[in-house]
Amino acid sequence: MRRRLAHSLVASKTPAKSRGTSIKPTVASLTSLAYENGLLPNALDELVGLLVTPSHLDQASLAAIARNLYPVARVSRHVAIRVIGALGHGNLKPSLNVQVALLKWLIMVHHVLETPAVLAQAYGVLFNLLDTAAIRPNIFSLNLSRQTANDPYLIGLLRVFKDYYPEIILGELVRGKASAFKHPDISWKERLQDIQDAYALQAEKNSRGALDGFQVNRTAGRAQGRRIVPAVHTSHVNENAVTLEEIENATGFVQNMDRIELPNQLVAVLADPLLQKLLLLRPNAEAYQRVANWLNSVLQNVIDGDADEATLWEVLAVVKEFVVESKSIPPVFLIFFARFFQQWNGSGQRGYILQILSYAPLLEFQELYEHILQPLELAVLDNAPGSQVDILTLYTNILRHWIAMLQSSDPIPPHANTSLTALIRHTGQLSLTLLQTSPTESVNVAIVEFYEQAIQLVNDDMLKYYIRIELPPSELIYIFLFSGSVTTISRLCDILACYKKGFEMAMSTKARNDGSNRIDALSYDRAYVNLYNGYLMDICNCFWRSRAFSDADTNSHGCMIPRPTVSKLTSYVSSVDKTFSLPSLFSLSYSPVLCLQSIHSVRDLEDAAIASDSSIRTRHAGPVTQATLSKLATSGGIQLSWQEYRIEVLRSLAEKNLGGIAELLKNTMTVLKKSMDATPRARAKMLSQDFS
Repeated sequence: MRRRLAHSLVASKTPAKSRGTSIKPTVASLTSLAYENGLLPNALDELVGLLVTPSHLDQASLAAIARNLYPVARVSRHVAIRVIGALGHGNLKPSLNVQVALLKWLIMVHHVLETPAVLAQAYGVLFNLLDTAAIRPNIFSLNLSRQTANDPYLIGLLRVFKDYYPEIILGELVRGKASAFKHPDISWKERLQDIQDAYALQAEKNSRGALDGFQVNRTAGRAQGRRIVPAVHTSHVNENAVTLEEIENATGFVQNMDRIELPNQLVAVLADPLLQKLLLLRPNAEAYQRVANWLNSVLQNVIDGDADEATLWEVLAVVKEFVVESKSIPPVFLIFFARFFQQWNGSGQRGYILQILSYAPLLEFQELYEHILQPLELAVLDNAPGSQVDILTLYTNILRHWIAMLQSSDPIPPHANTSLTALIRHTGQLSLTLLQTSPTESVNVAIVEFYEQAIQLVNDDMLKYYIRIELPPSELIYIFLFSGSVTTISRLCDILACYKKGFEMAMSTKARNDGSNRIDALSYDRAYVNLYNGYLMDICNCFWRSRAFSDADTNSHGCMIPRPTVSKLTSYVSSVDKTFSLPSLFSLSYSPVLCLQSIHSVRDLEDAAIASDSSIRTRHAGPVTQATLSKLATSGGIQLSWQEYRIEVLRSLAEKNLGGIAELLKNTMTVLKKSMDATPRARAKMLSQDFS
């Protein structure tokens, strides 16, 4: 709305012929939003200002705006005075049609004026406007009776005068036909009431639920009839007890906490912040069991046909708000969901369920999967990428929640390690399925985000000693390594580089025989560590050593490509161009996703050199090789060694927030790390060495 309002204000000051586009669609959209949601005080003030000042908007647009001035709150004295001041004759006054609309609006909002007395105070101004026929239907006076004859509006007013002041003799004036005064627009008033009710309910929820929360939610009027979850109500209270309804602030809550009587229907906890606080500070298993029973009864009513499905989703919407606010699912609620998933076919408000289960408790994964997550997958997964991404996002959120729980746990639960590694392993298999059904960059991003969440277990100073590293599936790593996105490759390398710290920490920790669940040298067998080291070696072979797909090095996997396939690819490349070789095609200079970044880094060096040295007359044509750099130096180009070039490419990537590749290479090759982190003089000395 803000953008449309600003556009309308600008257009009101711009002649129609000077506008690039028609303002009518914007006005239509603005008035529609005003009708649906109402106007906040600032927006109302600006629109009234637009109507009462000279404007280049057409009369139809101005009338539409005037008809939709629905305030969400009380109308300020300032706005009322602006409207009154706009009435009458004058070049700077709005048209009479707009004045009529504004005057009617003032009558219709009389009951929501912040200062109703402002109209009585402005009586003298209004009285002097009675000679304007267009606005007279709402302003009358006995003094004009001789001039206006049998004006029906005037007669109606005089009849009112006669009722209140019988001593005034009116004679024949009130014998004409004139109906009693009527409200200008009943339907407009009803719409205004709906808008203000909705705004008041939201304001009450925000102020009490989010900001205060030390009073029970008290909802009256029509809103009370719309409640799905019952409100807090306490009856049959002991003489020395205190009810939640009596609590007015935090002090009263704290002083009486031990004396507060639980309400009749504990399911009110789903929608009442004060009751939530009470059960958080005074845990009560029976209370949550009663809530679960209530939820089960709602589900049973839907199954039996005694309630429609919409009712169930309205209840689950309240459950979602409760869970998101408390950031936990009471374990007893899981009993309800286990039953619910037996009946649910995955339709309806799926997002409610996924948001709720994002806060699943840290249980044994197999138990949670068997009773909750597997039935959920059966209901939701339909072989479509969208449903698979939804489940992947759920597992990312669960992992995030479990990590947050563990970071505040003391001690770490014994089952935490097995539960988290099982969750990561299961999500890895789901990710492989997703990469087959929907090999898109958005899916890659969703998968990478999951594993970036997982590396928090390695980066956390406490959790790294208790949670074992669960590597992504090998197929996933190599799919990402040959991805078409440099961002995906960089993020993958960053994840693998972080894992190296975890492995090194475990290898340096002596094994214990005291039953401790801490990670130590015995936590990983040699084959598992070699598997990880092979990933690092393959990536170094591709990007740095120009030995892509080689399996000759210790631990290298050759990117897990069968040797006959490598032989055929090698022959094919040679048949296309004998100057190329298969292993070099995935280096920094030739890699499909890195070649552009690499030549750009050279161009930046050349630009800097040319700016300071006019003797530079040749640029590198690209792609860069060790041989082409030697020729460049002798043909009037910049002096750049092969090692300097590659390090400059890595630095350039890091400056563009693509530092994962450099991080992995540095962590894998010590001499490269020393060179990149060294001072310029020390680096120059190291670069004279060969560390290919």
